[in-house]
Amino acid sequence: MKIFYAVQATGNGHISRAITLLPHLQKWGEVDCFLSGNNSHLEANLPVKFRSKGISLYYNNAGGLDYSKIAFQRNPVGLLKEVMALPVEKYDLVLNDFDCLTSLACSLKNVPSIHFGHQASFQYAETPRPVFKSWHGELLLKKYVQASHHIGLHFEKYHTAVFGAIIKKEILDATPTNHGHITVYLPALHDRFLQILLGGVPRQKFEVFSKAVKNTFSEKNITFKPIDQESFNTSLISCAGIICGAGFETPAEAMQLGKKILAMPIWGQYEQYCNAAALKNMGITVLDPYQPMESAMIENWLNQGKALQKDYRLSIEQSLGRMQEIWSTPNKMDLILPRRIALQ
Repeated sequence: MKIFYAVQATGNGHISRAITLLPHLQKWGEVDCFLSGNNSHLEANLPVKFRSKGISLYYNNAGGLDYSKIAFQRNPVGLLKEVMALPVEKYDLVLNDFDCLTSLACSLKNVPSIHFGHQASFQYAETPRPVFKSWHGELLLKKYVQASHHIGLHFEKYHTAVFGAIIKKEILDATPTNHGHITVYLPALHDRFLQILLGGVPRQKFEVFSKAVKNTFSEKNITFKPIDQESFNTSLISCAGIICGAGFETPAEAMQLGKKILAMPIWGQYEQYCNAAALKNMGITVLDPYQPMESAMIENWLNQGKALQKDYRLSIEQSLGRMQEIWSTPNKMDLILPRRIALQ
């Protein structure tokens, strides 16, 4: 069986998930990866056969989407040539983790595909949304990738086609400890701002992971570290809690480890607003993105915030089981290529 696996390279979450999922997919057959985008800080240790600048999602200094940069990053004619050159019709299974080029290629060539990942969960109305919905945010989440089926991943099972987070082995196998520090991962915020914010809680030690830092250094109660997966894992596993955005992978890993979370949704990122609504419903402390962040908020969380333990160990088995069910059961994907094969 030949599998075409399209992976969005905007941010680290998609690549991290693909690395974790790859050995399981390789049990089914040969996997060729298409890496689309160029805005990740994580090395793609994947069998990348196709690569493209794609259409990356860029963010402005305030944390919101930079629509002008997104719109004008590629020449439409060149982009269409790339889309038509993708050989999706030569594969038995096309798996798409939030890449619009693969989505377009499948649509133009009438090739069925499965949209798999966190963003796929927003195809279902049951997945939590903020009180005030954003029409353009909903449009991006629902229309950026079109597919025959959508298998979503989220913090909880909001729909029969939504499963728990896929957690990397290093976290699943870890024994959590508490060395007293707070891990901080807020890449959309400037280091100087974090220095002032966290410096206002002088009795607490913080480990801040920054994309602007090349070498580790300390300033009073704060240690700044470059973004490195192994170093971050170590910090998260041994922390007393984590302050992070309202993304998906990092809060899910923290909950797997039973760590206390303070989520700060990045202003202007609708997907994070949706995740924040889900986290808040679960009892996680979430700050209002429309209110200025103050040191007292962190102090209050340190004193009153509670940890939540989740177990996502069965997520891969359950989500891939759903994929196999879709693929191999008659009448569920009867427009799939004639050489449809039951997964082994």
